[in-house]
Amino acid sequence: MRKLSYVITFLAVVVSLIVTILSLQRVDWLVVKTPEILHTQITVRYGLTTLCELKHVSIPGSDNNSKFEYSSYDCRPFPKRVQDGCEEENSGFCAAWTSAGYAVEISIGFAVLALFAILIGVSTGSRRRRIWKAVAGLVALQSVMQIVAFAIVTDTMRTGAFPTFEDAKPGTGYALSTFTWIFSAVIATGVVVTGVFADKGHKWAAGNRAYRRIDA
Repeated sequence: MRKLSYVITFLAVVVSLIVTILSLQRVDWLVVKTPEILHTQITVRYGLTTLCELKHVSIPGSDNNSKFEYSSYDCRPFPKRVQDGCEEENSGFCAAWTSAGYAVEISIGFAVLALFAILIGVSTGSRRRRIWKAVAGLVALQSVMQIVAFAIVTDTMRTGAFPTFEDAKPGTGYALSTFTWIFSAVIATGVVVTGVFADKGHKWAAGNRAYRRIDA
């Protein structure tokens, strides 16, 4: 493969890595808004490792133009063994949700390895001819791990595996995860296509020094 192809791939993987890290840090993979009760509405945001609760109180005043408002925002680790029932009724959910977080962390590791592989691979022409397979494999594994996390969160939301999840809606973290695994799959596919055509000697893929394999 030509150097330009590797440069484009490197930048694309960097984008994918950044979005993956952002998705892991987001606390709004799923969002649950409760109906307003006694002038109080609670919004719960679920991240892969953190739960945040926004409580908003709005009490009308004596006249129509005044009202008392109060908001509180608290976050805690999620899921917690005792508080979230991980030792009893919600043990299956907690194991799955924790696995989703691990899957995203592993995908970050594969993306970093892919970047290192590209940096090593572009150093010589002979390495550029071979390293594309490793890069494609690492990016594909990154996408697979993202798909695993996406599937787990989607399934828990669909089945209502955790109390309140029946009313849960996808949030920004979920959307970023969706973008990442699709984008990573596209990158891996692009690397494979370019690498295969480079092996066949096509100049657009291999560059001015197009090469062909010599079959023994």
